[in-house]
Amino acid sequence: MSYLVLARKWRPGNFAETVGQEHVLKALTNALDSQRLHHAYLFTGTRGVGKTTIARILAKALNCEQGISAEPCGECTACAEIDEGRFVDLIEVDAASKTKVDDTRELLDNVQFAPARARFKVYLIDEVHMLSGHSFNALLKTLEEPPPHVKFLLATTDPQKLPVTVLSRCLQFNLKRLTPKLIRDHLAHICAAEDIKADAVALAEIARSADGSMRDALSLLDQAIAFCGGDVSESAVADMLGTIDRDYVLRLLKLLADGDGSGLLAAIADIDESFPDYSRLLGDLARSLQRIAVYQVVGSTGANDQLSDAEIAELAARIPPEDVQLFYQTALIGGRDLALAPDPRSGAEMCLLRMLVFRPQDPVDAETLRRTPQVAKAAAVAPAAVSLSTPEPPAAASEQTSTRWVEPVWSELVGELKLTGTVRLLASNCAYLRRDGNVLALALDSRSESLLTRSRQQRLEDALEERFGERLALNIAVGAAEKETPVQQQARLEDEKLRQARVSLESDPNVQALQDMFGAELKPESIEIVPKTGGQEQ
Repeated sequence: MSYLVLARKWRPGNFAETVGQEHVLKALTNALDSQRLHHAYLFTGTRGVGKTTIARILAKALNCEQGISAEPCGECTACAEIDEGRFVDLIEVDAASKTKVDDTRELLDNVQFAPARARFKVYLIDEVHMLSGHSFNALLKTLEEPPPHVKFLLATTDPQKLPVTVLSRCLQFNLKRLTPKLIRDHLAHICAAEDIKADAVALAEIARSADGSMRDALSLLDQAIAFCGGDVSESAVADMLGTIDRDYVLRLLKLLADGDGSGLLAAIADIDESFPDYSRLLGDLARSLQRIAVYQVVGSTGANDQLSDAEIAELAARIPPEDVQLFYQTALIGGRDLALAPDPRSGAEMCLLRMLVFRPQDPVDAETLRRTPQVAKAAAVAPAAVSLSTPEPPAAASEQTSTRWVEPVWSELVGELKLTGTVRLLASNCAYLRRDGNVLALALDSRSESLLTRSRQQRLEDALEERFGERLALNIAVGAAEKETPVQQQARLEDEKLRQARVSLESDPNVQALQDMFGAELKPESIEIVPKTGGQEQ
């Protein structure tokens, strides 16, 4: 007998066997039990979450020889033939290959005829969004007033491409992505039933890689069984998926906790020997940092992940909560920008070093990164005991007292910086909030979010470095701020000038005389501030 893949072998045969989607199953069960049946159902959701599976179960429930019920018997001729894919009154159509209007008309020509053997003739149209506009037009009339013996079951991964005229004629059910825990538990159940020894961490990694799709998870489990030669182990699954060994992730987190820059670079050098996926490495770091943050708040994580609860607890005690948040955000941004780096390894290295440099407290400078953690700690506790050779600053630089940092009036500072074009526009639409270490926090007006790009932020940072003689990073958050941006300040000042000008004109004796003598009317909206020569206004 030929081998049957797990995704087909373990396809649910009834609603009770279906994993997840309780909100959909409850609605269908109630409708079937009360005989309140719609003529057209639309199932939407990402791949592998159960759209066509639930549609086939619904077709069985409608045509079971034991009667319409939410629990089809699964043994009668109709149920058996639907399971085997050969039921004459269940017409399954792949809309991706039947996009032409002629195909749709040919399909609908037989709608008027009664079912050959079943209670209902069921049309199951998968990926219905692939139909052409003319095909939808041909389908509309039948969807609106179908014969009583016809039911339409539509499935799609992209409901936004469906015309609203079609959506309004269907009862729509949105299927959700399945959670990693739900997928992992189902994989464990299948492995136990199939007598396959599987490591819990390996199944958790497969569940995460499936990205909410049970079908993808079962396909990956099939692949893992073949890759491992039977038993599914953590190390073999990590090799198959290209994931990073958990020991490396733990090592990196401990080095981050110690502020050990040289150790981080050495760890990356070791990791690089196994040709890793650096994007996945940063993703694994972010996932572990998220678990640490949760543990710091609630004292537990409730997740079966790469790191054990004891390891998470140790790291949660060693890394301050504010550092955990910073590391997490930096890992996310580093993963997103990895494609922009000269090469993946250098991008990952810079991301890790950025975590140390931008720490909220006691920022680490370049000299500290070159020391071992023990020397850095000794220098902090007893600076007189450690001799550090640092180059003397040039005399010219020491004389530039005007570049030393003082809390700025941002609108004045923007005018002093050598900025032009869109970079100046970006700075003018930001409000200064505070300085934390070497990081300046700015708030960007949400209406100007499109101005924020990496290159413009870099040029603004370069201008600030030239102005103050030190490297300052920017943390620009999009959203409203309590402080005014230079643009908002300028607009407010102009409004005040206009208001004062209007009051002055309204009280002017000459204007009042014109109003009394000729019935003249003053139009405040026509008042403008006209610049004089030399920049003054009138």
